[in-house]
Amino acid sequence: MIRIGVDAMGGDYAPRSVVEGSILATLESQGKYQVVLVGDKKRIEEEFKQIEMDIPDIEIVNASQVIEMNDPPVESLKKKRDSSISVITRCLGKGEFDGIVSAGNTGAFMASTLLSSGKIEGVIRPTIGSYMPGEKNISFILDVGANSNCKPAHLLQFGIMGSIFVSTMLKRKNPKVGLLSIGEESSKGNELTIESYKLFEKSCLNFIGNIEGGDIFKGKADVIVCDGFVGNIILKFTESIIDMVKEKLKVIMGNNFITKLGILLVKPALQKMSYLYDYQEYGGVPLLGVKGTAIIGHGGSSSKAIKNAILEAYRMIRENINGKIAEKLSSYVEVESEK
Repeated sequence: MIRIGVDAMGGDYAPRSVVEGSILATLESQGKYQVVLVGDKKRIEEEFKQIEMDIPDIEIVNASQVIEMNDPPVESLKKKRDSSISVITRCLGKGEFDGIVSAGNTGAFMASTLLSSGKIEGVIRPTIGSYMPGEKNISFILDVGANSNCKPAHLLQFGIMGSIFVSTMLKRKNPKVGLLSIGEESSKGNELTIESYKLFEKSCLNFIGNIEGGDIFKGKADVIVCDGFVGNIILKFTESIIDMVKEKLKVIMGNNFITKLGILLVKPALQKMSYLYDYQEYGGVPLLGVKGTAIIGHGGSSSKAIKNAILEAYRMIRENINGKIAEKLSSYVEVESEK
């Protein structure tokens, strides 16, 4: 039985949204996986009593402390050894969980996961990837925040792991990999992108060359590679655009009957667009390169987002993403070890 641990105390709306999302995921599991909630047992049980839906049998692992969103990651992990993040990552490291999900403090979750589980053999640095909607299809961009200072070998490995993830999870055969830069020419960019281009060019990836910022939403590449500093800015900027469009639509609609009628007519198209750009539909972002499966949820995750994050963890485990990464890197002579 696949066991997925969920941080019940992580996120802006925890534990309610996490408990509800875990219930929804369990109801959809059909016995294929088991959800285990990790956190304050009394608070979790109280949430069960207040939720008006059929409550399936969900195991609870008690954790007496909580790492808050604004707590410094490393310091908090030292002081709060019985926090939900510390407990859930230790369980992953011991093999008690096959995968874990948390919408809590991202820095603490990443650091604790790496410390408890370690890296897949051959991985220099783990990376965070995120779905990026576009005109044609969904792309996958990485890194989006785990590594701000990178070397060319790091970016190449991000491309390898991203290519495996996309080919497996999105069923894209031989996905196109693009290196994010300020121009299409191989000579354009900073030292990192210029040197990385040379590595990608010699790799067996389906490398299409440099892509520019304007190509991201066009879906020119299935996998977009950049360092975490740039990737995190892109991710946050994209989220802000979505929120801005939603607010603008509310203002435009106002109380005008004609405008409301027009919105009603295009509602199906708007719903489809909302689905593509709504992070809740994707659940969370994967931390690739660590042993075990770890999904990082958005701090504002709703119950729907938590449910989808759990489902994504299950799919990654079922598809053996980590095994495929290890196999690929073991035969990849182009990737040099960090000195």
